[in-house]
Amino acid sequence: MKIKNKLRLGFGFLFLVVLFFGVLSLFYINEISKSAEVVLKDNYESLRYTRDMRKILDEHNLPLNPEAISAFETELKKEENNITEKGEQSEVLALKRSFMALTGSAVTGQGTTDAEREVRTHLQNIDDINMSAIVRKHDVAQHSVKNASLLLGLAGGMTFLILFSFSVNFPGFVANPLRQLSQGIREISQKNYKQRLEFRSNDEFAELADAFNEMARRLNDWENSNLATIKSEKLRIEAIIGQIQDAIIGLNEKQQILFLNASAERILNIDASHSVGRSAQELAKTNDLLRNIMDNGSQNRQLKIYADGKDSYFQLDSREISVPLAPGSEESAVAHSEKPAGQVFILRNITQFKELDTAKTNFIATVSHELKTPISSIKMSLKLLGDERVGTMNTEQSELINHIKEDSDRLLKITSELLDLSSVETGNLQLQFNPVDPDLIVNYALDAIKFQAEQKEVRLELISGNSLPKVLADTEKTAWVLINFLSNALRYSPAKSRIVIQVIEKNSAIEFSVKDFGNGIDKQYQARLFDRYFQVPTDGTKKSGSGLGLAISKDFIEAQNGRIWVESEIGEGSTFGFSLPALLS
Repeated sequence: MKIKNKLRLGFGFLFLVVLFFGVLSLFYINEISKSAEVVLKDNYESLRYTRDMRKILDEHNLPLNPEAISAFETELKKEENNITEKGEQSEVLALKRSFMALTGSAVTGQGTTDAEREVRTHLQNIDDINMSAIVRKHDVAQHSVKNASLLLGLAGGMTFLILFSFSVNFPGFVANPLRQLSQGIREISQKNYKQRLEFRSNDEFAELADAFNEMARRLNDWENSNLATIKSEKLRIEAIIGQIQDAIIGLNEKQQILFLNASAERILNIDASHSVGRSAQELAKTNDLLRNIMDNGSQNRQLKIYADGKDSYFQLDSREISVPLAPGSEESAVAHSEKPAGQVFILRNITQFKELDTAKTNFIATVSHELKTPISSIKMSLKLLGDERVGTMNTEQSELINHIKEDSDRLLKITSELLDLSSVETGNLQLQFNPVDPDLIVNYALDAIKFQAEQKEVRLELISGNSLPKVLADTEKTAWVLINFLSNALRYSPAKSRIVIQVIEKNSAIEFSVKDFGNGIDKQYQARLFDRYFQVPTDGTKKSGSGLGLAISKDFIEAQNGRIWVESEIGEGSTFGFSLPALLS
């Protein structure tokens, strides 16, 4: 039978039970009402008639006048039409005869008194008969009420038991199969594909159980058929990871070692067969390198490790692994949540690149150093050629000498920048930290650039706070950065413009900034301005630098625990600035 039909039968049965109880209640209520109606109507009317007749006798003297006789006969007639009790008929007839005797013309004196007494006696007998009937009918009514209450109580109790049994048992008819189905689904979610449902019925739940069992059977078949493939793929992946030259360490969500490839075993000096499945935190207690990796698992961090018989350099990278809580599809517009499944650490061997970079730096330093001496000699020779005591030159020769001088200055600046860069890259940068007044640094830079500004008719405006605290800095290197900012500002500022130099205290630091009013720098280039060898594309009207000045400036400032930045808008000029921690007294 279908569930819908079972529900119809169940609720139909409930409806019939309620209907039966309602009809039974109405029947007994009607019976009680009828009994009460009889008691309150018929016998009460008889008592009222006799009372009225007695009242007539009490209010009129004998013999009765015609009006009293007529009223008495009217009430007597009503009583004759309302005889309901046994013996009442004979008493009414006797009352009638006695009344006729009372009103007869032959009755006088003592006879009248006797006749009146008989009338009153018969009226009292009628009252007694009706009062006895009222008492009797009241007892019968009470008995009927008790019987009705008993029957209604029994019927109500039976109805309650039936409804209670139905309310307790009928929901289980639907809830129990659903509970079994829910339990089966949970088992399937735990990959227990041997779970089966059995409903001994012939309804939709049985069909649902058959569909569930078929699904579980197919999932079990799929699991068994793909287990070998999954194992094969797992071995393939493990083989690939094992052959990778970079050291790879995998942890699960419980921070337990999931896998180690051969490179990781060699570098960490850990045996994978004894480490997989163990807590990485416990292993790190006896392995300094592993502890260092886990404590500093940030991306692009370089580590120096003794490996392969020499000092080697590795770049540490880490990745959090997450798996989706629910499978997604291309059609789904909802992004499913993910849960963490572990972490992977990768140590990329960059020793070869580090060695090449060191060789490049040493080569640049050597070449720059070797170039600096002949360039200085060329500048000295150019100075001598410009001296009129050596000889005079024509206009073309003077211009040629000036061009050579400019190119020599540019080459000398580039070699100096390359030497500074080499010092930074090799870690040989020597900084002389001293408490220094910010105004001293600014004045040093302004003196160095003042002549170039006058040549281009560019006005230098200084905005400086009063009583600025000192900074702990290398005066020469910091002034070099400010000079570099001013040189760039002069290069890209139009003639007869102005450059604003500002020195202020902000957030426990001293900020130095240089603002020009040139063309500005496009947003797409600003993020790379401090990269080495990067040059902003120009229109060819201005000579670009080596692309090292800002990169060296960044290294100088950051080496002094400072911060460097740029702000620029096309058509509004550019602002280059840096800040150094203030010495608070």
